[in-house]
Order: sequence, then structure tokens, then C-alpha cells
Amino acid sequence: MSPRREVSMQSLPRAGRWAIYVSLAVVFAIACAFLSNWQFSRNEERSAQLALVEANYDALPVPLAELIPPGGELDPEDQWHPVLLVGEYVADEELLVRNRPHGGTSAFEVLAPFRLDDGRVLLIDRGWVAPGKDQPDPDSVPTPPEGEVTVIARLKPGEQLPSSGRSAPEGQVPTIHLPLIADTVSADTGDALELSAYGIMVSEDPAPASAPQALESPSEDPGPHLSYAIQWILFAVMGFVFIGYVIRTERRHRREDAEDDDAADAVPAPASRRRDRDADDEDALLDAAGR
Repeated sequence: MSPRREVSMQSLPRAGRWAIYVSLAVVFAIACAFLSNWQFSRNEERSAQLALVEANYDALPVPLAELIPPGGELDPEDQWHPVLLVGEYVADEELLVRNRPHGGTSAFEVLAPFRLDDGRVLLIDRGWVAPGKDQPDPDSVPTPPEGEVTVIARLKPGEQLPSSGRSAPEGQVPTIHLPLIADTVSADTGDALELSAYGIMVSEDPAPASAPQALESPSEDPGPHLSYAIQWILFAVMGFVFIGYVIRTERRHRREDAEDDDAADAVPAPASRRRDRDADDEDALLDAAGR
């Protein structure tokens, strides 16, 4: 059985090795281009989000029917726009959203259905409360005002269900998924619940004696997406530079090896070898003379 021959890059023809080097650089550059384009897309999405916040966040409140008419849905361009609501809280159907990052803790956001004068129900996120001192659930949850209340809230679309499939105890939900909340509250409230948006509370009139802590304003940080996109482009360029360096280094080494071989051929024989050759010539002359 013949021994296996191991094929290394150095055993390949020079042109073949260089073709492999360039091919690797091209594949790497394509991958970098894909990742760079992905980061550019994320940067555009983030820029659009920031522009929407800037346009709508401090706009004058309008009645809910102007942005979401009965039977209609929230236009994505109206996200964060304030609306003016008049009605009553359905206080006995409050819910808590668990595991919300506020105040450096896994806090809870307080959700309260708000029934408008036209019969529709809009879910209001009234703010957040901290976990309890001796247990994970909050020690107390401020109740909403009773009777007729005027609320100003900013509209946001509902959230997706958690991909982990996590659930929540009774009286709590894992996320602000409006269809899930509609199934959690009473049938009367759930049937009237607006499913395309909920409101983040700005103010209540009359104001309650105590209220949950207000949610933070959306971040104005554009994120690192643009710098990441540029970095991936630089990585692609560096890939070709590196392959060029490898090829140039190999050519230099081959040139140096060839020069060393030529120099070795041009070096005269050592003195000892010359003396041996001279002695042989003298012996040959003496033998000839003796004859």
C-alpha cells in the first residue's frame, strides 16, 4: 500500500497558490460587503426612528380618532404622537409587565385599560414600579384616578410575544402583546381593546396622590451601526492588502533563495581541496618521470 502524499500550499505551483490566495480574499471581501450593507441598513432604520421621535414626541395632542379612527389602525408614521383621551380607567383590570429594565432592576410596568367616551378601550402604560424589598413582586402599585379622567398619552404599537415562550403569573404578562392582553382581561374590555397601539402616559387630570415612576424618554443615541459598516469595508480592503503582502513576501524569499544558490555556485573551492588536487598533479608528474 503506497504511503499517502500530503499536499501543502508550498507543494502547489506558484500560480495555483496565488489564485487560492486571491480567491480567499474575494470571498472574505464579499462577506464583509454583506455585513457592511447590513449595518448600513440598521443605521438607516435607526435614523428613521430618531426622525420619527423628533417629529412626533413633542407634537400637540390630538383626539385619538384623528390618528386611529374607529375600525382603523395606527399608522407607523404616527408612533410617539400624543393623543388626548377622556374617559375612565378600568382599575380592577390592571396588569403588570414583568422583567422591564428600569432603575437598574427587573422592574414592572403598570398597564391599565382606559375606556373612552366613545366606548373604545386603549391600554395605558402608566409607568414602572420597582420589585419589592423582600419578594420579586412590587410591595405596592399606585392605583389610577377614579371617575372621569383626562389623559395625555403617546401612541406606540404593541410588542411581539417573547421568543423564549416565557409566561407570567396571574395578573402579569411577559410583554405588551395586545392580543394576549385582550384575552387576559374580561371579555367586555378585551372586545373593545384597541389592538394596533397602546399609550404611554404623559399626564393625568386629576392627578393621583401617587403614581408609578414615568418611563424614560427614548434614547437619542444613533448607535454604532455606521462605524461598524465602515469597519467592515476596511476589513475587506485589509484582506487584499494582506494577500498582496503574502505574495510579495513569497516572491522576495524565492528571489533571495535564487541569489543564494547563484552565490554558492560562484564560490571557489576550499584551499584544502586545491592542495589535494595539486598533490595529485605532482604524483602524476613523478610517475611519468619514473617511467
